[in-house]
Amino acid sequence: MKKYLCLIGVLGVLLCNTANSYAQKVAVKTNLLYDATTTMNLGLEIGLGKKWSLDLSGNYNPWKFDDETRLRHWGVQPELRYWLCEKFNGHFLGLHGHYAKYNVGGMSFLSDNMEHHRYQGHLWGGGISYGYQWLGNRWSLEAVLGVGYAQLDHSKYPCATCGTVQKSEKKNYFGPTKAAVSIIYIIK
Repeated sequence: MKKYLCLIGVLGVLLCNTANSYAQKVAVKTNLLYDATTTMNLGLEIGLGKKWSLDLSGNYNPWKFDDETRLRHWGVQPELRYWLCEKFNGHFLGLHGHYAKYNVGGMSFLSDNMEHHRYQGHLWGGGISYGYQWLGNRWSLEAVLGVGYAQLDHSKYPCATCGTVQKSEKKNYFGPTKAAVSIIYIIK
């Protein structure tokens, strides 16, 4: 227990010392990869210190494309970022968490199983990421890729409109957990 308290204390001192002496920046962003899947999304990133920021992003897709195809979901993904140079510029490493609720199915391009079934449930987990941001005056571009863990807790249905549960299960997933190509507007 003492080791954990010591570690939390050291992290707190590091964050507080860097946060007191540098001006904050705030940025709003949209992930173009989500936009390509008709998923509405918005991100807010807040500078915490010279080399630290907190990225909070959320997404929502309410669409049902036809009677059999749906990609309905909402999710949140906070991320603590450490910038190798200065915040909002260049390379960064991140530690992210995620939570989402979903109702997806009838999509032949993902897998044969996904084409003939619907999955409804939620997921949670976390991971690490690497990214790079190209800094402009007010507008920036960012690319991020992350890997990690998610636990999926869902029910499987025989089709998108059927209401009888075939099976309820929990699955563990290890692999890509974050991907973004974002357009960013920096508020100074």
